[in-house]
Amino acid sequence: MKVHRKFKRGYQEVLYKDALEIEFKRHNIPYEREKRYPVFYDGIELRRKFVADFVVFGLIILEVKAMATLSYEAMAQTLNYVNVAGLQLGLLIAFGAPSLLFKRIISSGEI
Repeated sequence: MKVHRKFKRGYQEVLYKDALEIEFKRHNIPYEREKRYPVFYDGIELRRKFVADFVVFGLIILEVKAMATLSYEAMAQTLNYVNVAGLQLGLLIAFGAPSLLFKRIISSGEI
């Protein structure tokens, strides 16, 4: 919330991520930024990886968007990251609206 209050909307996604990282450090919140996860097709690892914006507390995928809405595509992307990471919870945050938008994404455990 603090990042949204300071920056409002209209910034690039990476700037919101940089500001969030500062807040995580200030509050001693454990996180990994741009964590890469392998993706498999028919048991074969693909060359491309999923890259989650943040993994917080080792349990939550945090996806950051600069858009003004929470699109179906962004929700599906977050759910895919959660499933590939083998986690159960994701949080999608959109900084582009006048008020901060967020959506909890809960995995059923199926990919």
